Parts: sequence; C-alpha cells; structure tokens
Amino acid sequence: MVLIIDTTFRDAHQSLLATRLRTEDMLPIAEDMDKIGFYSMEVWGGATFDVCIRYLNEDPWERLRLLRERIKKTKLQMLLRGKNLVGYKHYPNEVVEKFIEKSYENGIDIFRIFDALNDVNNMELAIRTAKRVGAEVQGVIAYTTGPIFTLDYYLAKTEELIGLDVDVITIKDMAGLLTPEMAYKLVIEIKQTYGIPVNIHTHSTTGMAVATYLKAVEAGVDFIDTSISPLAFGTAQPGIQTVYEMLPSDEKPKLNFNMIRKVSKYLKSIIEGKYSTILRKEVLQVNPNVLIYQVPGGMMSNLITQLKEMNALHRLDEVLKEIPKVREDLGWPPLVTPASQIVGTQAVLNVLFGRYKMLTREVKAYLLGKYGKPPANVNPELLERVRGEKIKDDVKSLEACRRELVERGFIEESEREEDVLTFCLFPQVALEFFKKRRLNIKEHKPLKNARMFKLLINGLEFEVGILE
Repeated sequence: MVLIIDTTFRDAHQSLLATRLRTEDMLPIAEDMDKIGFYSMEVWGGATFDVCIRYLNEDPWERLRLLRERIKKTKLQMLLRGKNLVGYKHYPNEVVEKFIEKSYENGIDIFRIFDALNDVNNMELAIRTAKRVGAEVQGVIAYTTGPIFTLDYYLAKTEELIGLDVDVITIKDMAGLLTPEMAYKLVIEIKQTYGIPVNIHTHSTTGMAVATYLKAVEAGVDFIDTSISPLAFGTAQPGIQTVYEMLPSDEKPKLNFNMIRKVSKYLKSIIEGKYSTILRKEVLQVNPNVLIYQVPGGMMSNLITQLKEMNALHRLDEVLKEIPKVREDLGWPPLVTPASQIVGTQAVLNVLFGRYKMLTREVKAYLLGKYGKPPANVNPELLERVRGEKIKDDVKSLEACRRELVERGFIEESEREEDVLTFCLFPQVALEFFKKRRLNIKEHKPLKNARMFKLLINGLEFEVGILE
C-alpha cells in the first residue's frame, strides 16, 4: 500500500498561488485535513517562511504553532534547504542547529532536506541535527536531466545519504521531468540495492506526473506526494482525487473522502474568490517546453516577470535557449532554489547585455564555491574571471543577531528565540516585520505573483521576481 504525503498547505499553493495562501485561510480546514488519513502533511519551509514575513505580515513560527494545535494525528513536515535552511545563503552551523531544534519544538515531525547542487556535504549538519532531536528525515535528491545525470549518479547520491542514516530517500522532481520509465528504474534499483523506503515527489508541469506515480507504485514506491484539487495539477502536484482512482485496488490507502470533498469545496470557494487575481492560467497549463529547457513552472513565471519588468518579454525564447548553456557553464546545477535563480538571472543578463558581459554577485559566489560543489566541472574561463575575488559572507552569528535585536529594543535578552532566527535568515525583512508587529499593524499587502527585489544594471534599477 502506498502512503500519501499531502502538499496543499506548502508546495501546492507555492506553485499555483505564489505562496500566498494565508494562515487564516488554512485554519478553517486544518482539523478536517487531519481527519483524512494522510501519512503526513507538508505545511512549512520552502518559500513560505520568506513570504510570510515579506508579504503577508505573518509570523511563520506562529503559523506552524497554530497548525500543530489543530493537526494532532497527522505528521507535519517541512522542506529544508540544507545549510540554506529556508533562506538563500549558507548560514553558520549554530544557526542551522538552532533552527532545526526550534522547528521540531514548534511542531515539525519530518524534515525533508535537500541541497540545490545535490552536495550531500551541505546537507550533513541538518540531517544529523534533525536525527539528534528525534525527527524523521527524508534525504532528498533533486532530480534533473543532463549528460551527467544517469541512474548511477542517483544511486551514488542515495548511498551517500544512507551513510547519514536518513529514514527515507525522496526523489524531488521539481520540474516534472521524471518519466514513468525512469521513475520505475529508480524505485526498483534503490529499493533492491539498499532496502530503504522511497518517496517520489513530482509536479504536473509537463503532464507526466500521474503516469510517473503509477509506474513508481508498480515498482514498490512507499510514498507519493499529492495535493487536494482544485489546488492541484498545473505546476503543483497531482490531485489526490484523481490519483486515488487510478491506483491499483491493493495500493489504495484508507482515506476519508467525505473530508476530502469538504476541503475541496472550501478550496474552490477561496480560489475563485479571494485568490482569483493571482491564479494565473499559465500555471495550470501543461508545458512540454519544460522537457527541452528543464525550467520548473515557478522559475518560468519568474522569468516572465523579470522580462516584463525589463520590457523584454519578446526575448523569452532566447532566454530559455540560454538557460541550458548557463547550466552547462556552471556545472549542470539542478534548477531548484537558489540555483534556479542564479542560473535564470544570469541567462537573462546574457541575452540582454551579451554573454557574461556582467556576472551577478551570486554567480561569482557560486563559482568560488560559496554554495558548495557543483555536480560537474564549471567553465574554466568563468572560473578564471573570478579567481582572487573576495565575496564577503554577510551572515551573522546567532549571538550577534540576538545582541542586535536586544540593542534595537525588539526583544528582551531571554525572549523570542524564534525571532532571533528569523532575523539571522532575513535581517532587513525581519526588522520591517518586527516594527509592524510592535505597532500592531494588521493590514495585508496586495497579493503578488512573485517575491520582488531590486536589480541594478548599468545604472538602471529593475524589479526581479523570485519564487522557488
């Protein structure tokens, strides 16, 4: 029997609603979700932490606590980016450890831990810490395609993760590139060779997801990820209602479909109402071009946003063709946060201003090894260009963050450990959030399609969208 991991409260709305589902809209159905019978629910991590404080004026820690109060039977899980945690930089070891400890204390049972480069060294501390506190750990391999990504590559990564005592191997297919045939081979080989439970996570972006799940189930996969329609399909996970009907009878888990129908009706009402302005038709369409360019759905919407802001949307096809070239030059990183943003932004700059006429700070840091070891060798010419450059690590220690918050009057010496962590991860955004909270400002910012940041190019300032 295959077990179901639900993604409605995290990856589904991150993929379809730009991570804008508010806590106040989760709580009315949280207890109903708990009655369905899912193995676990992914409710935290990924881009949700950032979006909460940046756009929704919500405390992500409070979201987790409120959900934990209402979801008592079902395990709660989160997506964690190794040393990046839920941010975009490598944070000090003490910050990584404390973040995982507090996440577990606030309600996380399962940590799904990955690294954008599949560099297991970047995952080790997070995995060991999660195991130490008593959590279940899914060791993740980001799935992508390219000349180096063979079956042997994935088996070697599996062996590395098993060496860290993970409980489950998760194949994270963020772009919907995993074919039914490859899913079958991966599950068979991993289970027969290592005997460890396997989870397949995919998106419906290319239209293959349900078929991929069925072949994975045929091969003996232990877990698959689904969400609840209508917050499903498109760039999100397939809907449980559809997947369940297609599962072989002996593989169907016992689920409460009365609760699923109730939740589905509720989701339909808020999607057609409150969230109707941000559900873009593009994210619901099958996009076979992803198979050519390996661009995940969220990254595609970001590229569109970037190019619109630069009045260059007509050059999208050029950017898509440039992305695989940049990937090759950077050693074939999987296109998942933060590598997807690094590659995508550099591809845009290459098209608009000439190939590598300018390198982003992030690309320089990547080439200098600040993000870990790339899957393959990088372009030696690019490496030579940045040799000797100094990229300052602008991250602070846990104690430095605590001291600054005390000095600024936001916390007392012994209070709000979670606030200290939030500040460590997103200093400027966190300060703005703390100021509004202290002033009891409750208004909601407009719902947008992507996280925006300023990009300065040749004296011109552009707004660029980021979403995992």
